[in-house]
Amino acid sequence: MANELQSLSVLFQNRLFRIPDYQRGYAWKHEQLADFWEDLLNLHEDRYHYTGLLSLKTAIRKETHLWHEDEWLLDIGYKPFHVVDGQQRLTTFSILMYEITAFVKSLSDNKDKLDEEIFLGYESLKDIKAKYVLRKRPPQNIVTTYLFGYETDNPSSDYLKHKVFEEPFGGTVFETYYTKNLKYAKNFFGENLRAMYDTDGIAGIESLYKKLTLRLMFNLHEIEDDYDVFVAFETMNNRGKKLTNLELLKNRLIYLTTLFDDWQLDSKDKDQLRKNINDAWKEVYYQLGRNQNAPLSDDEFLRAHWITYFRYSRKGGDDYIRFLLGKFSAKNVFEKHAPVQENDDTVLMSDIEAGEDDETPEVQTEAEIQLVSKLTPKEISDYVNSLKLLAESWYYSFFPYDSGFSNDEKVWIDKLNRIGIGYFRPLVVAALSSEKDTTPEERIVLFKSIERFLFVSFRLGGFQSNYQSSVYYNKSRDVLSGNVSLVSISEDLISTVDNDMASAIKAFTARTNRRFDSGEGFYGWRDLRYFLYEYEYEKAVKNNIQKVDWSMFTRVEKDKVTIEHILPQTPAKWCWRNTYRMFSESEIKQLSASLGNLLPLSQSINSSLQNDSFQDKKNSTAAGRRGYINGSHSEIEVAQEDDWTAQNIFNRGLSLLNFMEKRWQLQFGSNEKTELLHVSFINDGREAPDDIPETEPTQTAVIETTRELSDRHYLRFDFWSNFVNYCREKGRGEDIASRKPSTADWYDVTIGSRNYHIFFQLVRQKILRIGLYVYRPEDFTRLDSRKGEIEAAYGSSLEWYTSRQKSIAKRILHSVDADIHNPKLYPKNFAWLIEQYDKLLRVLQMVDPEGFIEGDAL
Repeated sequence: MANELQSLSVLFQNRLFRIPDYQRGYAWKHEQLADFWEDLLNLHEDRYHYTGLLSLKTAIRKETHLWHEDEWLLDIGYKPFHVVDGQQRLTTFSILMYEITAFVKSLSDNKDKLDEEIFLGYESLKDIKAKYVLRKRPPQNIVTTYLFGYETDNPSSDYLKHKVFEEPFGGTVFETYYTKNLKYAKNFFGENLRAMYDTDGIAGIESLYKKLTLRLMFNLHEIEDDYDVFVAFETMNNRGKKLTNLELLKNRLIYLTTLFDDWQLDSKDKDQLRKNINDAWKEVYYQLGRNQNAPLSDDEFLRAHWITYFRYSRKGGDDYIRFLLGKFSAKNVFEKHAPVQENDDTVLMSDIEAGEDDETPEVQTEAEIQLVSKLTPKEISDYVNSLKLLAESWYYSFFPYDSGFSNDEKVWIDKLNRIGIGYFRPLVVAALSSEKDTTPEERIVLFKSIERFLFVSFRLGGFQSNYQSSVYYNKSRDVLSGNVSLVSISEDLISTVDNDMASAIKAFTARTNRRFDSGEGFYGWRDLRYFLYEYEYEKAVKNNIQKVDWSMFTRVEKDKVTIEHILPQTPAKWCWRNTYRMFSESEIKQLSASLGNLLPLSQSINSSLQNDSFQDKKNSTAAGRRGYINGSHSEIEVAQEDDWTAQNIFNRGLSLLNFMEKRWQLQFGSNEKTELLHVSFINDGREAPDDIPETEPTQTAVIETTRELSDRHYLRFDFWSNFVNYCREKGRGEDIASRKPSTADWYDVTIGSRNYHIFFQLVRQKILRIGLYVYRPEDFTRLDSRKGEIEAAYGSSLEWYTSRQKSIAKRILHSVDADIHNPKLYPKNFAWLIEQYDKLLRVLQMVDPEGFIEGDAL
């Protein structure tokens, strides 16, 4: 009956379906379920719908030893099958069929009826269940066999039985990433059946049942041997919802266990190795799905383990899975070689002089040498055991407070996640997995050193995101193998940061200058929240009470702010205008954007409330605002001031930079802190003019101004968020879109140079721009001398002289007219940015090679 179209009513005749161990779990989510439901609703009752290929393999009796309570059905003529391809659709059908029977049973008209007394069309509920869902072994009806399910050692098996099919007395049922999908499908169909019944009554349910069982047609294909099974799994299952790399690898490893010669791996060892693989994957999937609200990426875990288990080399984004599938391949099992005889250099003491032994040694002929596979069973076993071992530490690196590690370790791992742990996660996981060989103190020093490296190199210096990645990837492997101590890695991290300190501060200063040029100031610093949170956290530790929650602090809500400009960006009230009457509009903007004027709030507020007076901010009675005096530790500190003047802003900014120096062991130059704050003009000795008349603008005008500002930020964030996703889809997530989106009007991209970087910019709503931000005058002069050559190679003229004359850093620009915030034009605008980026980078590497010093792009 191979290769023929069959409806589900025919397909389920005398067949028992099981999902084998090499299959992935249930992967369908809302999108696939909604499509399936729509297909059913739109299907005419007199037409057929081709549902796709269903590939089955007959399970031989020795393969059904785990089926236990199911074997009685085999004794009465049912035929057992493993589902090779089509299991997602078959699982979905089985869940929907059960939900139909459960829903009909729950109707008030059927409340006191037995299953054989309830009918759906011309079939009783008892017959429908026996045909599609379950059979009970007569005469006692104690044993229940489900016609579709997972093999019993699969975690999804118990969940499907007891949580989806609602068999009682399930005891403790473990949940995984895949069981979450089963639960969602059950609820999805339950809700839609109720909605259908409310609209169409029982006739709608009957029509759905008929279409489901009689009109959905599968192309049935029966596979003959094991080789075809595993090949089919890798090829067929990559259609539709693609297999993850972790799913592919599990199938590959199980397949390889079937290929070894019996003398290399006998049947018992094959069974044990296969069990070890399944146990490893159970543990991995348990840990990855342990936090159901934030499941972890299986591909990310697999890549991280590859980094710690094999020697890392940077080639491409998918190099790890190509390596793994290349190593664990049938070719490496079938290719045989003679076992290597190690030379024995030991000198044995003997009474026989050299040359006295006339015995001719026995020589093994080639036929007597037993060839072994290039890939050994032990290599597979060691690999899966390592994968299993690392899974728990991987989970704790994301959710440290679920672990049993010391409180300080949890705190510092949490800091690493907040700052953006990046490529250091494998090293952290390796340290956690080496718990028995290291001390908590050693691990804490390592975590502190990593956090300092991340802050100085990336959050301040803006170095390329993969700077030194290969070095510390390889160190993670050395930690697991015991070849390096955590102490030596910490020392290396500390010395690297110390050596890079001057260039990091220089780059941070240049970027800060640019942010002030655009009007954003420190508010446009992407990592401002982390810095202010750390300042707040230190005070929380001293006072033994936490007042700001990180998740709330980083939440993005339209028209809400969690970092407030104490002096408003557009001060409209008389009190602000009078206090700052001696400063120009541009100077007030710089004061507003200076570090000392930015305050983390314990409770987000509407942006319109930022225009309140300082006294109202300190002791608020307005709805929607908590006064500083009752706010975060930082707010309470500011609330101690009688007034908020330019000198207060400058003093608090210096205090925050002093904290930065102490917290991350920085060394600012004598004038660098003042330059960073951009408000040195407050001490130029000017006299304050007379008080201005006390008049107030209308409240409506103030609200409109602040709302307009918030909307602009919201549009920018939407543009950059979509741009980052677009780049990642195009494979440009690492070189172009490595930074998170922000509300700023620009997006910086490091290019492996300490002299300049490329940036993208949104100018008002009509101009799209790419530019080169050059840090030093001498670098700009060098580029300017090659202007003609650069523009000829780039293919367009550039704007060279738009920067302010006094500005140390200079910009070279290319701008085009564009409808920036039209979502329909996003792909066109994004493609233009990427195209110009590639051209500009290629030109710079060709025309200005000295701008790319060897080692910059590590």
